[in-house]
Amino acid sequence: MGKCLLSIDWDYFICSKVKRYSYIENSKNVLDVWYKRYFVLKRQGKDIKDLYSLFPEVRDFWEKIRQKFIIKPCVKVYISDSHVLSYNIARDTRCTSVYLFDAHADLGYGGLHSLNFELNCANWLGKLLKDGVIQKANIVYSPYTLEKPHDFKEINGMYNVEYITRESIPTGIEVAAVHICRSGAWTPPWYDAKFLKFVRDSGLSNLEFIDFFPRKWDTRNISLSQQINYMLA
Repeated sequence: MGKCLLSIDWDYFICSKVKRYSYIENSKNVLDVWYKRYFVLKRQGKDIKDLYSLFPEVRDFWEKIRQKFIIKPCVKVYISDSHVLSYNIARDTRCTSVYLFDAHADLGYGGLHSLNFELNCANWLGKLLKDGVIQKANIVYSPYTLEKPHDFKEINGMYNVEYITRESIPTGIEVAAVHICRSGAWTPPWYDAKFLKFVRDSGLSNLEFIDFFPRKWDTRNISLSQQINYMLA
């Protein structure tokens, strides 16, 4: 059995009652647009925090992961905002498979044609398969996902993709690297402290943060000019 990349998206743990937003990955969508949503909803008499919650599984996630995976203390843990980094990690560590915990499959949205696009956060897993970097993708969907395996019928038919539950994962899988992705365009900034605690709770010390910055969420001390800038985001 070859080594795997254990890739975890923080949005796996996020339950959202809002489905209409655009989640293109860019600097404005990581923070500014969250303030814009806050002010828009506030005018409607709503609190944005009421629209999001955190899956309780986050508390014992690592304990259950260690029942399935062999993660040696020296294993490198990469922390980033974008999930696209998983492509490079899997390639550079010569993984033969990926175990992905995510609200999104990231196989490519638009069928096989989408794998001809440049590498991005929506197709990195599909491109790992297409480019022959890995032999198999194992996807553990969030209980809050809106996606269905059938959405990727073309890709599923061409490559070795399996949709599994955490309970059905076999034991004794050796992990070559871990990637923990925040996906700030999808996940609220007021959960960043809990995200960093989640990273620490892994118990792993060989950490590397790449293109990642903790976001400051402070709705009490915002000037009028800042508010105007956020509304233009």
